[in-house]
Amino acid sequence: MGSATREALAEATAKLTALSGVDMATGEQLFAAGRALGESGQLRAALADPSADASGKQVLVARVFAELSPVTVELLQAIAAARWSNQDDLLAGVEEIAIRATAASAPATVNIVGELFSFGSAVTSDSELELAVGSKLGSPKAKAQLVNRLIGAKASAQTVAILEHLVQQPRGRRIAELLRTASSIVADQAGLAVATVSTAVPLTSAQLERLRVGLAAQFKRDLQINQVIDPSVLGGLRVQVGDDVIDGSIASKLNDLRLQLAG
Repeated sequence: MGSATREALAEATAKLTALSGVDMATGEQLFAAGRALGESGQLRAALADPSADASGKQVLVARVFAELSPVTVELLQAIAAARWSNQDDLLAGVEEIAIRATAASAPATVNIVGELFSFGSAVTSDSELELAVGSKLGSPKAKAQLVNRLIGAKASAQTVAILEHLVQQPRGRRIAELLRTASSIVADQAGLAVATVSTAVPLTSAQLERLRVGLAAQFKRDLQINQVIDPSVLGGLRVQVGDDVIDGSIASKLNDLRLQLAG
């Protein structure tokens, strides 16, 4: 991510925080606008052009997306007025603000990160299902309908909206990456980070809480823990928070020993 994109994303996020009236419909409209931008190279190029006048781009947004709510249009205008490193970053920016708006509309009792994790676990454990959801051959609408059949009755409306958008506009990303990125954005919107903990056997609630407290102190922010049961770990645990990995598994130690012996 270039410095221009980082600054643009920060500006758009600040705009989202400052606006009143952001709701579930705002997120859904932003997702739809992102898909429209993805289908129109001409519009995308016009809005991402760093040499174009910001006010002119805002007028273009108001004209193209006139049927959307004033709040959604204002957010899109803020995104368009910012300077993005390239067209792909602009598209990613619209998606991130849409995910943040959708997550912000959820009641405090809804665990979107957990629901995304459960969906990912179900899909990646079934190769045929993973292919159906992630295939480039299936129509976007059909994949969104499949998501709804799989999880529509089991998850919040916010999680379903995020998933339906991701499978319709993957932008070259595999399902695991899509879900990992979305989970990080949702967690960050709530002031959290996501820690994925892999163990050979399930940890107890008390163990998970002690781990959460310890990791929060280490990373200096609160965390939500997703637990993965992986027999190949053998013992100990493996923790991933963003790009940081703490590998204290027996499997990792055995592998290190093998490398030392081989050397």
